[in-house]
Amino acid sequence: MRFAWTEVQESFAAAVGAVCARECPPERLRALWDAAETAQPVELPGWAALADQGLLDALAPTEHGGLGLDAVDVIPAAVATGRAALPGPFVEHAFVAGPVLADRGVRASAALGPAPFAAHAADVDVLVVGAGDRLCLLDRAGARLERCRSVDRSRRLARVRWDPGAPRPVGGPAELAAAFDRGIVGFAAQLLGLAEAMLERTCEYVRERHQFGVPVGSFQAVKHKLADVRVAIEFAAPLVARAGWAVTHDGERAGVWASMAKAAAADAAELAARHALQCHGAIGYSWEHDLHLWMKRAWALSRAWGDAAWHRERVARVVLDGEDGP
Repeated sequence: MRFAWTEVQESFAAAVGAVCARECPPERLRALWDAAETAQPVELPGWAALADQGLLDALAPTEHGGLGLDAVDVIPAAVATGRAALPGPFVEHAFVAGPVLADRGVRASAALGPAPFAAHAADVDVLVVGAGDRLCLLDRAGARLERCRSVDRSRRLARVRWDPGAPRPVGGPAELAAAFDRGIVGFAAQLLGLAEAMLERTCEYVRERHQFGVPVGSFQAVKHKLADVRVAIEFAAPLVARAGWAVTHDGERAGVWASMAKAAAADAAELAARHALQCHGAIGYSWEHDLHLWMKRAWALSRAWGDAAWHRERVARVVLDGEDGP
């Protein structure tokens, strides 16, 4: 058994990272914050370029025009989108909707999990929702959206409601559970990328910032904080990879692995945000500094589709009580 990413997976991730760096600089994230209050659709930076690259349809079956990859193949690329704080419903489209959409020409988001909120619902064509115990597709025109505020205003959230009969079933309880688990694995991968980006940015800052004639990064307290973040990332990364394998090959136990990955990755990202802010000092609080773009995305995704406490409780129910499902 190989416990490492393949050369192809790493190359795919590097290509995705290059596209994200080019198409999604911080100024484009800030522009989305300015457009947060509008109900009109907005352009999603990098979306068209990533679609041309095949990433958005990577998990879709080849008979429907996708690449036919599995979650393990796509996780390194998803980490790269997290490092760039890529806006838009990438996880919802690629991990959740891709495997069940027959039409590759539409954009999708999803509202699954503990609360019926969808990211960028006004900017997509179709929504994946759970209606009772069925996995369904809901056309954007048939959805009633109630805009909600998010700590990350570049991730536009809406509560999704619909009339009876509007959703179109595409699967039963097993498919609903599988879609939910794929989604939280995708979010876990993005959280890893966010944690890595905040750690790298903070390391660069403390090397450049001087106090008492020496770099801030030479202080032992700063080193300890950044080392703690690296340890949290290194512990979470194997869980995310294992969860990616589970949602592809081990449907019976996928839920417990996916929830362990989401909890660990959320912890790592929140720790990275907290220590990055402390190491940056007062400038880290300012709107003008880019750090808040990554911190607020981490805070938003760590709570998307269940926070760490919710997922730990889910693991406990499965392990101790033999329950399963979201």
